[in-house]
Amino acid sequence: MANVVAANVAADSKTVVEPKEIPMKIAIASGKGGTGKTTVSVSLALAAAGPVQYVDCDVEEPNGHIFLQPSFTKKEEIFLTVPEVIEEKCNACGKCRDLCRFNAITVFGKKLMTFPELCHACGGCFLVCPEESLAKGKLVSLVKKQARELAEKRSASWILVDGPPGIGCPVIASMSGADFVLLVTEPTLSGLHDLNRVADLAKHFNVRTGVCINKWDLQPDYCNEIEQVCRNKDISVLARIPFDTSVVESIVHGQPLLKYAPDAPATSAIRQLWEGLQKIL
Repeated sequence: MANVVAANVAADSKTVVEPKEIPMKIAIASGKGGTGKTTVSVSLALAAAGPVQYVDCDVEEPNGHIFLQPSFTKKEEIFLTVPEVIEEKCNACGKCRDLCRFNAITVFGKKLMTFPELCHACGGCFLVCPEESLAKGKLVSLVKKQARELAEKRSASWILVDGPPGIGCPVIASMSGADFVLLVTEPTLSGLHDLNRVADLAKHFNVRTGVCINKWDLQPDYCNEIEQVCRNKDISVLARIPFDTSVVESIVHGQPLLKYAPDAPATSAIRQLWEGLQKIL
């Protein structure tokens, strides 16, 4: 079960931008958790000129609402259906097991068994099952659909999709249909490794991509390596956000950075990032 949050955000910028007929969708992703993706996503939503539709597609651990504090007009519990075997239809052919890279399905003798805690809900097993003996559901795609409907209803110029960490199926779903993917990384060995993976994922789907290096000044050498990787992949580095204790303080107080510390160095870097995104989009 996941509590889904979509927030209509009023910008605090003084710049006026005419609403677009079709909202531009920016998917914000990271190859790993803890890079500051949600901090950047929420801050961009507040830095934007004009109405913005923010949607938290980290369906397992949504937390953007903690900082945006939207007024809820509707709350709905949505259950993600992992594969469940309809035994009277299943012939235990094993095609779904052979396809699943996450070992969420196995066959014991003539009995098919599923392991929900391992399932990434990619939907591949449903496609290969010749007997149609599995149930299914799509959560991230549903959240995005609702976000687009809200954006069009409210004449929002932008849809900001705060995606889940990693490179699994929910990340793929959050990138689907995006006009641009912003990858938030950090200057660490794991940050560099996972940036490579998520950048290759975005390239596979032929989505325009840019990179934001958060806390870049903590380890400048790794920052330089990340920039070299981006040059090799022909990806623009759009922002270098410095380490800023104001970010930590804003999180502790449960407030968005742009409102808690409007003049902080990190705030300035994020505003410049938004200006850069508008120019290239």
